[in-house]
Amino acid sequence: MTMDTIHIRRTLLIAAMGVATATASAQYVNPTIDLWPGGVPGQTEAKAQPKTRNAHEVLYLDKVTSPTLEEFKPTTEANGKAVIVCPGGAYSVLAYDKEGQEVARWLAGQGFTAYVLAYRVPNNRLGALQDAQRALRTARSKGFHNVGIIGFSAGASLACRASTLWHAPAYEPQDDIDRLSCQPNFGILIYPAYLDEGEGGTLTPELSVSAETPPLFVFGTEDDVKYSAPSCITITDAMRRAGAPVELHYLPRGGHGYGMRTGVGLVWPKLAEAWLGNLK
Repeated sequence: MTMDTIHIRRTLLIAAMGVATATASAQYVNPTIDLWPGGVPGQTEAKAQPKTRNAHEVLYLDKVTSPTLEEFKPTTEANGKAVIVCPGGAYSVLAYDKEGQEVARWLAGQGFTAYVLAYRVPNNRLGALQDAQRALRTARSKGFHNVGIIGFSAGASLACRASTLWHAPAYEPQDDIDRLSCQPNFGILIYPAYLDEGEGGTLTPELSVSAETPPLFVFGTEDDVKYSAPSCITITDAMRRAGAPVELHYLPRGGHGYGMRTGVGLVWPKLAEAWLGNLK
């Protein structure tokens, strides 16, 4: 399988996989990095601890004014690469453990250093992009030259925005960290949302897809009609037209919001592992 192959699977895949236990534990389990030690760009409200709640065995962050990165070190032989993890939640909340910490543990088990990004919510898409760009630069400031980004639903929208808008700084430089590149080396979009907000369901206008867009792995299902079904096809077509490498896995059913817990969609980690293994 080559990176520049669009790999579309409509055959139902069923795989027996270990599922992360659903828990709603304490917010942070590892040390965190304050993304903005000074003032947060565009924010007049004082920085504060995030507002959290537990619901349906998910730990939600309902309000983030002080963006952070929670670091998960490799639990096997380190591969020298880092990944920024963007939880979803419609840009309104963050499903922090289900689509953040549990994913970071999976990545750490493959040798990556993973950073879970608590980006600004609710309803702050510009702030979220600023946080994602700063997170990529911060990882590079730790000595990582190969830095990817993964996201789920709205987090996948954010990962896609970071992957396509890296050439357009979203904020004024604040310190030496902002001299570093915010271009991801690769992106993983799991049941992405909001990528088809153009006229007639076309590509969201702000997304700037070109031959320089980093390789993308895209996963979604046909029955996720509101989110990943249109977004997956739209971004894959845009990547193909631009000559950028993309791999799409598109199942008949699986729904939305499963993270790494339950459902037919849980074939995605094994597929993503194989794709990551083929990246240079």
